[in-house]
Amino acid sequence: TNPGFVVRITQAGLDYAHQQGIAILEKELAHVKLPDFSGDFRIKVLGTVRYEFSRLDLSGFQLPHSQISLVPNVGLQMSISNAYTKVNGNWRVKLRFIRDHGSFDVRVENVNVNINLKLGSDASGKPTIDTPYCSTRISSVRVRFSGRFGWLYNLFHNAIESKLRKTLEGKVCDIVVKSVHNKLQPYVQTLPVTARIDAIAGVDYSLVAPPTATAQSLDVALKGEFFSLAHRSAVPFPPLALALPPDHDRMVYFGASSYFFNTAGFAYNAAGAFVFEITDSMISNGVDFRLDTTTFSAFVPQLEEMYPDMRMKFRLSAPSAPFLNIGPGGLSLKPVVDIQAYAILPNSSLAPLFLLSLV
Repeated sequence: TNPGFVVRITQAGLDYAHQQGIAILEKELAHVKLPDFSGDFRIKVLGTVRYEFSRLDLSGFQLPHSQISLVPNVGLQMSISNAYTKVNGNWRVKLRFIRDHGSFDVRVENVNVNINLKLGSDASGKPTIDTPYCSTRISSVRVRFSGRFGWLYNLFHNAIESKLRKTLEGKVCDIVVKSVHNKLQPYVQTLPVTARIDAIAGVDYSLVAPPTATAQSLDVALKGEFFSLAHRSAVPFPPLALALPPDHDRMVYFGASSYFFNTAGFAYNAAGAFVFEITDSMISNGVDFRLDTTTFSAFVPQLEEMYPDMRMKFRLSAPSAPFLNIGPGGLSLKPVVDIQAYAILPNSSLAPLFLLSLV
């Protein structure tokens, strides 16, 4: 179905907002748990070295350079470059009769991560987020051992660095995918898609289609429909096609169709909210005009004869909801208003005088 309300977020808007996402990602990556690992490394003449690494502790990721960009037909891509972190832990090696153990420090530099976020919507109109693609590339891993046999460690540190690099590259994407599936996606599922406006009406802003990503913007099509809180009924007119102009200079754009405004009129009218009363007490004392039969007898002479010098009351009501048209020429509002005039009798009862129907 066509939307009643559209939100467009441009690249400038994403640039402004992405720092919040990076802060969350840094926090998640700081809790990455690296598994213990072991292996064998054969050295000519000396034989096979058996190594074990345990209690690997990651001391937080630093993400100095990052950006969120638009990916047409997918959604968003988060790119991180030149990130770095440190890892420390314990090691143990065995070579024939030689045994040694100690601690080590690893400096991991030039970490580059690319994550695609595919944006969609479910049957209830709530957003969905998936990660169809994630890649991590680490350019530099440097290990520093503490121990007695430095010459021995230098023989196989390349193998250790390669193993650590592969482990970290897999773990970073694992934590990103799990964070999206286990935290971000459940969170967006809790977001409400309706809101209470007042005691009479609410508004439905559920998605009518998955967000549309282009090279310049992300367009989000929302239902944009007002409804009565007491009794929600079908709107008797369909939403019209709504397309925003091809502008991308601002951070955010909002577009509302006539459907958005007309459903508001329909909901409030159905609830009886378009009924107003005007009495003489509402007119300022300094105005030389009184709401009484003497004043209006100039237009309807019979009033002074039938109800001499009596106060009057006007009741304004809308027999149908006002209808707004939006076109190239501007806005056109076509309200229908009934104005019922009454004379207030001495016993405070009302005597109907005349009815004006205005279009």
